[in-house]
Amino acid sequence: MTNLEIPLPVTTIGGYLGSGKTTLVNHLLRNANGLHLAVLVNEFGELAIDEDLIEVKSDDIISIAGGCICCSFGNDLTSALIDLGKMTPRPDHIVIESSGVSIPGAIVNTLSLLEGFQSNGIVVLADADSVMANANDKYVGDTITRQLADAEILILNKLDLVGVTERTGLENWLLEMAPGAVLIPAKHCQVTPDAVLGGVLSPGKGSPGNHADELFDSIVLEPVVGVNVENLARELASGPYGVVRAKGFVADHDGKRKLLHIVANRWHVSDVSNDVASAIICLGFRGQLDKKALGKCLGSTIPG
Repeated sequence: MTNLEIPLPVTTIGGYLGSGKTTLVNHLLRNANGLHLAVLVNEFGELAIDEDLIEVKSDDIISIAGGCICCSFGNDLTSALIDLGKMTPRPDHIVIESSGVSIPGAIVNTLSLLEGFQSNGIVVLADADSVMANANDKYVGDTITRQLADAEILILNKLDLVGVTERTGLENWLLEMAPGAVLIPAKHCQVTPDAVLGGVLSPGKGSPGNHADELFDSIVLEPVVGVNVENLARELASGPYGVVRAKGFVADHDGKRKLLHIVANRWHVSDVSNDVASAIICLGFRGQLDKKALGKCLGSTIPG
């Protein structure tokens, strides 16, 4: 199977000025673990990549240690995405850092018009110290509330700047502003990369495995062959399994492989080559991911 047979996953990162988007991008680049990331940003001047990560820097591209790259797209995001899709080898994953005043949902709408790309989720950062005040500002409030409403993964960042009582109020308010989003608390954007990027593109067969981040747990399962993939995706997204994100390949009743992708309570299924092995990686908060129930749902045995 060639990479071109699998839609190239694109994660859009949004959030108001100073919320921590660039810090998150640097964190992802430092912890790519062999995943070849391509980061797109409006202008290089807006993206402060840590100097120790940079191998080569030119006018329109920055090469990062480990095979990752950063590119500037100016006002032509569509062309930049198409160019990345034609690269040999292709990146494994694209990350778009939107500007602090842009609406991430509009970027995903553009993405939906391009063949060969698939939104891998909208991640929005919220500055714990200022997001509520900014949301009530008469000038920028509408932009911030629209950003939050678009979120599928919502990172409440800079928690070291607020107290416990204030944090509880913030979390409740944010869940009202972003219904259906998964809320992840963070300090200095230190979150598990898989929680942002949605796992690996081609998960292999394996056993339950823990992430280094203390907040998350994960499991890789081989699902039973011959299922209704749409129904399975819906069940994983809405069922009581504690799944935050999931991605993998499943064979339907006709033996055709499907790519299944879940972000929070939203899901998407697309066709892929039949050459890829069936396997799904599920990610959830530690203590909330029901591995036994997931194994039963997928018709897979849990080791141990």
